[in-house]
Amino acid sequence: MKDISRNLTMLCDFYELTMSNGYFECGMKDKIVYFDMFYRDNPDGGGYAIVAGLEQIVEYINNLHFDEDDIAYLRSKKCFSEEFLEFLRTFKFEGDIWAIPEGTVVFPGEPLLIVRGKAIEAQFIETYVLMMVNHQSLIATKASRLARAAKGRAISEFGSRRAQGADAAILGARAAYIGGCGATACTITDEVFGVPATGTMAHSWVQMFDTEYEAFKTYCSIYPNSCTLLVDTYNVLESGVPNAIKVFDEILKPQGITKCAIRIDSGDITYLSKKVRKMLDDAGWTECKIVVSNSLDEYLIRELIRQDACVDAFGVGERLITAKSDPVFGGVYKVCAVETNGEIVPKIKISENVGKITTPHFKKIYRLRDKETGKAEADLICVWDETVDDSKPLEIFDPHHTWKRKTMENFTATELLVPVFKDGKQVYELPTLQQIRKHCEEEIAGMWDEVRRFSNPHNYYVDLSQKLWDIKHEMLKARKVRFE
Repeated sequence: MKDISRNLTMLCDFYELTMSNGYFECGMKDKIVYFDMFYRDNPDGGGYAIVAGLEQIVEYINNLHFDEDDIAYLRSKKCFSEEFLEFLRTFKFEGDIWAIPEGTVVFPGEPLLIVRGKAIEAQFIETYVLMMVNHQSLIATKASRLARAAKGRAISEFGSRRAQGADAAILGARAAYIGGCGATACTITDEVFGVPATGTMAHSWVQMFDTEYEAFKTYCSIYPNSCTLLVDTYNVLESGVPNAIKVFDEILKPQGITKCAIRIDSGDITYLSKKVRKMLDDAGWTECKIVVSNSLDEYLIRELIRQDACVDAFGVGERLITAKSDPVFGGVYKVCAVETNGEIVPKIKISENVGKITTPHFKKIYRLRDKETGKAEADLICVWDETVDDSKPLEIFDPHHTWKRKTMENFTATELLVPVFKDGKQVYELPTLQQIRKHCEEEIAGMWDEVRRFSNPHNYYVDLSQKLWDIKHEMLKARKVRFE
């Protein structure tokens, strides 16, 4: 695999450095703290999200160090002590990290990643953790929606030229593959991550030749075993498809090649695809695939299928790589506990905006699945020292409307968070991208259809254990919080 690693230690918010210097100066640099990375709302009003980006965080943590140029730059800011700068020369991450594996279905309020470490190291990695998880989870979630809308038809990611920068294109294509896209137009993502790269021609290829027929014939002669012709440069029905059929007959048929494709990038896709399918079939090219593109999203794809459009594959660009309809994942990174004399002391953030009140303490998450159906019924967030015994009935309740209660029986309880770093050492074996993608498919299959709806999905319950709920509300009462 090609190495594209860089020292991104300074890819941080400046306040992470000023706070770190402050912790150092006031004697708090070794204080142990706990941070949760979580998000508050599902993208596009959906029923779930797909977590992604952990592999890049692992690489970042393993390579975290300040070089001499970094130290010189920080000295030039004239706000950091020399003792702190000297401390940074040998700085490395020595804490613990737990995370939900990539490709897992997740829900608002759940810690996707937990960091335990000394104040400086735990605070310092905030920006990179949020950047990686927010971006890739957003794109993976969007890709999942597109793949489900396509109902088994192939989806290719076509968005590099509309991505917000190189990393957004490269890692966005990686995330799209996790979420369900089968290929990408981004070549380097294939080279680095093994996501199959695909692509044939642009309209410029056709325009470079004197005739459309000549353009098609030349291309088909060069790539007879992977020929996809773009038929909408001039007129799909009057010239594009007739010229494609003529070239297929002249170049492919004598070689016994029956697999080929045409692509439509404009116009009324439903109408054109039906007409094109009949033209191809009448000419004997029943195995020729019809690929379409042009500002597609999950709703347009679903509507095309409802209208019986004759489409075999979709190429999706800007509305996937930028998650155009809802382009911010909204993950946050909040302190939830500190250690004092070896005791874990919960911390809470309070806000007039109820949705911004955090859930305190060092936590774990269980996913509760029905044994008969295998479907996920609810997630339960517990205090770190609690254990769910799935051999006994378990009462769960809505943490916001506590009168809504349910007794779980005949279920399995699986912990979602896995250890990734222990004392600064990687203890988690990163899965392959193909394994992550397969895990994602299984995760989505394990959700009820009602949760997977595009619009007005069922509210999947993320409950708090009684112990955790009590701790949170005792802390709110102690602060005399009232909401009127």
